[in-house]
Amino acid sequence: MYDADMKALLALADGTVFHGSAFGAEGEATGEVVFNTALSGYQEILTDPSYTGQIVTMTCPEIGNVGVNPEDVESRRPCVEGFVVKEYWSRPSSWRAEQSLAAYMAEHAIVGIQGIDTRALVRHIRDHGAQQAVISTVETEPQRLVARARAAPGLEGRDLVKQVTCDQPYDWWQAGWELGSGYRDARETGQSFFVVAYDYGMKFNILRQLVASGCRVRVVPAHTPADEVLALEPDGVFLSNGPGDPDAVPYAKRSVAALIGRVPIFGICLGHQILGLALGGTTFKLKFGHHGGNHPVMDMATRKVEITSQNHGFCVDMDSLQGRAEITHINLNDQTAEGLSHLQHPLFSVQYHPEASPGPHDASYLFARFTALMDRYKRG
Repeated sequence: MYDADMKALLALADGTVFHGSAFGAEGEATGEVVFNTALSGYQEILTDPSYTGQIVTMTCPEIGNVGVNPEDVESRRPCVEGFVVKEYWSRPSSWRAEQSLAAYMAEHAIVGIQGIDTRALVRHIRDHGAQQAVISTVETEPQRLVARARAAPGLEGRDLVKQVTCDQPYDWWQAGWELGSGYRDARETGQSFFVVAYDYGMKFNILRQLVASGCRVRVVPAHTPADEVLALEPDGVFLSNGPGDPDAVPYAKRSVAALIGRVPIFGICLGHQILGLALGGTTFKLKFGHHGGNHPVMDMATRKVEITSQNHGFCVDMDSLQGRAEITHINLNDQTAEGLSHLQHPLFSVQYHPEASPGPHDASYLFARFTALMDRYKRG
């Protein structure tokens, strides 16, 4: 629903309050408020499981103008806790739109607020850090909302993976999208590699990229033990993105540690962090995280800079991995680690999202790097 006359409040744990109007579902939402700098792709952002536990603020001033369609989702449902925009556009103009953004959010119980100064909010988060917040269309007393935000648990120490991982293993055959025909089914193409993918909060386009690169993919729940994965005799193991604190999913670290050196491994985002922990390293929480489609990353081997899609609030401390792994990519905004590889074992990982959706495709070569690694390993 969208009613410009229905008031809404956004209250932060530090006492900052923004007044706006409601769009999406009526009610109240609590989560860590972060900002995303992407100029497009809000539907992919809404359905990215990595945003579980978070309220997302878009820096792009106008949101909703291309509506919503069933092809541009990255999971089975929206995963954000709440949505904050400067100006909601209620009349979609895209030929692919099948529903308005507000109707889609209402259908999935996502509370939104629009009409606030998002530039001021983004500056506040940048200066003071991401923090717990509440959006409400039903509570009119700001201080009560501030109290609720202060009482809400943060992301550190919370296992959010269990909320978004699959219940049972399944096979994935969908590949790239083509105009006029939609997503291609690769079932009959004779894939060259068999990959087992751990689902910590998997984005669909990662699976599509793996299939498009020549992989037959079986997705398994996050809690699947290493011996069950090895019993499938995969050519490689993929570690997916996902939400929250990597230290809060020790079962994932144990499984990955048992796989190291026994099969080629490729990790993205949370999968990268879990791989770092499995190698004996540590992670830390960033002040306000990296969220958006325009983050510059340098490949340390080639010195080539790629513009990347990112969504994470934690980072691997590469100093804790000295002598075991080396840094392969670095973020040019804050010099944090964006990729690692091992000195002996066949594995590598990146903190950002080479599958895009939304975002640029500069880093899509990494899927070919994974298949090349699996090919070399198969050949001995």
